[in-house]
Amino acid sequence: MPTSATTRGTRMELWGGVEPTLNRVADRYFSQLERSGHHERLSDLERCADLGLRTLRYPVLWEHTMPDGGDEPNWRWADERLARLADLGISSIVGLVHHGSGPRDTSLLDPQFPTKLARYASRVAARYPWIDRYTPVNEPLTTALFSALYGVWYPHARSDRAFTTALMTQCRGTVLAMRAIREINPRAQLVQTDDLGKTHSTPMLAYQARFNNDRRWLAWDLLCGRVDRSHALWNWLRKSGGATEAELMWFVEHPCPPDIVGVNHYVTSERYLTEELHAYDACYHGGNGRHRYADVEAARCLVATDGIGALLREAWERYRLPLAITEAHIDSTREDQLRWMVEIWRSAESLRNAGIDIRAVTMWALFGVFDWNCLVTQCHGYYEPGAFDARADPPRPTALAALAKSLAAGIVPKHPVLAVPGWWKRADRFYAVPMDVPKAVPLAAGPDDDQRGAPVLITGATGTLGRAFARICEQRGIDHRLLSRRELDIADAGSVQAALEEHHPWAIINTAGYVRVDDAERDRERCFRENTLGAQNLASICARNRIALVTFSSDLVFDGERDAPYVESDAPAPLNVYGRTKAEAESRVLAACPDALVVRSSAFFGPWDEHNYVTLALRALQAGRPFHAATDMVVSPTYVPDLVKVSLDLLVDGAHGIWHVSHGQPVSWSDFALLAAEIAGLPADSLVPCTTAELRLAARRPRYSALATDRGTLMPSLADALAHYAAVCPHVRTRHDRASRHAEPEVATISG
Repeated sequence: MPTSATTRGTRMELWGGVEPTLNRVADRYFSQLERSGHHERLSDLERCADLGLRTLRYPVLWEHTMPDGGDEPNWRWADERLARLADLGISSIVGLVHHGSGPRDTSLLDPQFPTKLARYASRVAARYPWIDRYTPVNEPLTTALFSALYGVWYPHARSDRAFTTALMTQCRGTVLAMRAIREINPRAQLVQTDDLGKTHSTPMLAYQARFNNDRRWLAWDLLCGRVDRSHALWNWLRKSGGATEAELMWFVEHPCPPDIVGVNHYVTSERYLTEELHAYDACYHGGNGRHRYADVEAARCLVATDGIGALLREAWERYRLPLAITEAHIDSTREDQLRWMVEIWRSAESLRNAGIDIRAVTMWALFGVFDWNCLVTQCHGYYEPGAFDARADPPRPTALAALAKSLAAGIVPKHPVLAVPGWWKRADRFYAVPMDVPKAVPLAAGPDDDQRGAPVLITGATGTLGRAFARICEQRGIDHRLLSRRELDIADAGSVQAALEEHHPWAIINTAGYVRVDDAERDRERCFRENTLGAQNLASICARNRIALVTFSSDLVFDGERDAPYVESDAPAPLNVYGRTKAEAESRVLAACPDALVVRSSAFFGPWDEHNYVTLALRALQAGRPFHAATDMVVSPTYVPDLVKVSLDLLVDGAHGIWHVSHGQPVSWSDFALLAAEIAGLPADSLVPCTTAELRLAARRPRYSALATDRGTLMPSLADALAHYAAVCPHVRTRHDRASRHAEPEVATISG
């Protein structure tokens, strides 16, 4: 295919987006702008500009500006931000409704919704005449599904009729809104977004897959005036009761084709339908009144999926209109976020080079999203970072920020983690025996499964933390080598250099060291060698070789003479030999290698060793044996899997300096045992509260060494961590509920 005149000699753009969803559940509104803090941070716009972005999808939401309807919009917030964006040289694609249902005086089932939205759109265009691109309603098809078929969002309807009405109401509103905008600004363009997925199925359910695949185009088809009597869903739309012939033909007579078809794409967008219910958790089970089936992410079931490249090609062949990927985000680990974004970029670039008019890829949710794992129906605090982690104040740039800067400049970076495919392409991703559904030849969008880049070296092969890092690196597709002291003695410069020459790592994670706090009082020289000299030696060599370094410290660097948790900026004052070796190691490591990441943590517990505090406590309590626990020593326990995951994210982000990584909940050792027993469902009758003095420990401990952070809370709650521990420990079983952005609930699907 020849290169189009539009793409010839130009570079594909990187756009950005701020997640603005303002959805309603009953009478409660869920505002992503407020939860991410972006609503109050004008300085975020400078952060976007610093990434090199020159186009943002940005909200001037109807519900936000006119929450109760009426006649007087409150423009203060939008005035300030749109003016600042213009000053920064960033153009805006303004969104008016984003998974919402309008102010309180209307809804998606209100016949007046379209004209009310058009009046609001006219006022926006008059107030901001320099805005040339609009998305009056984001994802009208998806919003109609969630609001009027699945009943998840307001107005909580659950019928084919309501779905059809809600979809046509939003599309009619879009047509009227663009007409009103263009009366003021004739050059205004429509960027119409929706989730472009695809449904695959077993042969028995091919009819449902075919219906779903016809339905996915409906919003764009209506706007393009394509839904006439020859349309595949004409009869269904008429029979559903939500669309008269005159209402459907209105779109044919008043077409408003997008100037840019905006494709939103998630790893959950492609689905697989199967009657094999027993193979999948109940949360995936549903039906259409004719058959019961599981509706699962295709990546978890199929050997290969169509992927974004094939889906974009379908959209191009259907409409022959300019395309942009207007949302690209994945809820996953940091390296998989990088892999997802790079894969999408490369696929879009390949298609563009083949002549398909793809204008841009959008890095969505620059400041992250909250609780999309439960479809923003509750406030659990589940956060997915974007280019910035909004849990820090100010928001902290993640590895995606560095990626954005590169892509905005037209450069695809070469990070070692990109040499391994994302989880959606790895062999361990399947929930059941994978199905092999024939696929079109995919675009070259990522690495082969056996390709590897430079590894991460993990020291401390015999320790709990080292083994945990190796286990989780394997799960996350991070190439690594777990080395014993014989293979890498951190205090021996020659040994370290030999390991570097053999493995050529891009990072070293140092979990080696002396951990016996009481023995250290009489074994000072060895403790100093392993904790201080070894860490210093690694830091010096890593600095010379430009290798990233992560090393670990302890809450025992503090003396406990305060009654509030310690933060990173508090001065160390250790009470024992072990604490002094760790405090000295921190100082020497950062002096030798300022880019090193030093993670302080406390009171490890986890599922993969037999001797941590929680395991010992629960075993004793289960058996009815006495278990002595101090009431006068306060710590902040840390679940090892969470510690490892957060530390790896920080490593990939390029974080440096001292970080406190714990669950942030101060608790005495005695109360910690009680809490663990409660969550595990075990009696605590044999717990024996005691004082620290009664334990006769050789090394002095701080009475209060709980850790907090002023760099951003990255860990879940202690209760959450204990629940995860209990789910895999032999004493108790708990349920695991997996949520999926596009899984269809019970009796929620419709068939042709």
